Amino acid sequence: MTLNTLPTLYQEIEMELKENILPFWIEHTVDEINGGFYGFITNDLDVNKGAEKGCILNSRILWTYAKAYRTYGDERYLEMATHAFQYVKNVFWDKEYDGLYWMVDFKGVPVEDRKHIYNQAFGIYGLTEYYMATKEEESLKLAIKLYELIEKYSYDKENKGYFEAFTREWRTDEDLRLSGKDLNTPKSMNTHLHILEAYTNLYRVWKDEHFKEKVKELIVVTLEHIVSEEAQFKLFFDEKWNSKSDIISYGHDIEGSWLLYEAAEVLEDVELLMKVQNITIAMAKKVLEEGLDQDGSVINERENEHIDRDKIWWVQAEAMVGFFNAYQLTSDQAYVETVDRIWTFTKKYIIDQQNREWYWKREANLEISNLPKVEPWKCPYHNSRFCFEILARIKEMSK
Repeated sequence: MTLNTLPTLYQEIEMELKENILPFWIEHTVDEINGGFYGFITNDLDVNKGAEKGCILNSRILWTYAKAYRTYGDERYLEMATHAFQYVKNVFWDKEYDGLYWMVDFKGVPVEDRKHIYNQAFGIYGLTEYYMATKEEESLKLAIKLYELIEKYSYDKENKGYFEAFTREWRTDEDLRLSGKDLNTPKSMNTHLHILEAYTNLYRVWKDEHFKEKVKELIVVTLEHIVSEEAQFKLFFDEKWNSKSDIISYGHDIEGSWLLYEAAEVLEDVELLMKVQNITIAMAKKVLEEGLDQDGSVINERENEHIDRDKIWWVQAEAMVGFFNAYQLTSDQAYVETVDRIWTFTKKYIIDQQNREWYWKREANLEISNLPKVEPWKCPYHNSRFCFEILARIKEMSK
């Protein structure tokens, strides 16, 4: 791929966004009877209307369509974003103890009322994007309230960083995991990465000086404790930042590389930005060297000698943004050529050409996984964000 072929890439990606991803969720997922969005749809488009509804999915849909409306001004996207906003505000918000529930049933009754900080962060991410799209003051107020709750209950004053999860009443929760495959540790890379992502978006619209220092501190904590000397994320930690896992997550590494740079860039701190830029490039280079499979995809994880070669939808999406970001910072052709390879793989194997949207994953042998098209974690945010990011970056380079 060269600069001359970027217009073609732009056309393909915009078509993917506007004709595949965004229409799919509008046409198949809106629950007009009970509100919110259906919680489970198979690859064959069988809808389980009685499935539970996750706050993560609803917050990510909120972000996606607020961003889409802000980008294109299409009233259908505003309608989706407002539908999501109303559901997050009226159903997931705990009116007694504040904060967002984890899960409700299909009618909107809480079934998991714990307060996971990762979940609160995605609330901020979606609510701030909706504020940017609509200037709805209540959305910004709720986002700031979530920030204040995170700082009040989750911030570790002694060792810095944030604890993972709490009960509905904001007491310490014994089960701190995001999912069954995670370790039950007080701190994790994943939660800190997405707090950073959320705080970055909040800082775009709320230039509070104390808040700016919190964002800066979180970047520094990430560089000091979460990024290893090998320029890879460590994933799980005790309270004092001792690493508790040997797993390397290539998807998170390449996603984190560009989210870290974005955060430092939004803060407009030149000294910090230069420090982060070096780490960003080092992280991208590491994934380029050891995280690519022969078929053009990015592999999932490595733990010592064991390599998980599953081809997961969000890993491919975030990798293309991360490598394009590295290309912009270095002008190294290898990065943009890698974007081209991953996009070619994604078009052939990850995008569902028959029923639309993207498969959750292909197995290592490239068989289609039976994991669903829609469920609490499978959402339109990673792949739509890939589209928004690449389109904006190509447009910026073309000026």
